[in-house]
Amino acid sequence: MADHVDRVVEQWAAERPDLDVSPMGVIGRLKRLNRLVDAELKRNYTAHGLDAASFDVLATLRRSGPPYRLTPTGLMQSAMVTSGAITQRLDRLEARGLVTRTASDVDGRSREVALTQEGYELVDRALPGHLAAERRVLAGLDEQQTEDFVAALRALLAALDDSPQ
Repeated sequence: MADHVDRVVEQWAAERPDLDVSPMGVIGRLKRLNRLVDAELKRNYTAHGLDAASFDVLATLRRSGPPYRLTPTGLMQSAMVTSGAITQRLDRLEARGLVTRTASDVDGRSREVALTQEGYELVDRALPGHLAAERRVLAGLDEQQTEDFVAALRALLAALDDSPQ
């Protein structure tokens, strides 16, 4: 069954037969998939008064375990964004009462970000819908296809040196 990306690849192959345009088949689909996944997840975020960036920070803190605290640097590494971007996210979340920023117990010069009770409860309410959205996205794959896809993505990320922080 041909899709939009197949047509794009065919058109480029016809226009530039001197080039191997096959990478477009993968990258084009990844880009389209990313757009569709983002739209599916956004519905859940919006239902909980969140956006992807806010959910990411809250979820990172929640999965870190008690006492649900991290340094801004730890959050920045997990979210793979710049320090300016994490500061903006934290400013918005703190204004909403979902996180607090306090001096570190270990090093008074550094700060720690912690989930408030309200932030904890919000991310716990949003998480089931988030997982349901992810399941809907993957519903077109059977278990083996999902495992193969995960393995292929893991290999590609490793080849691009996307190592854990």
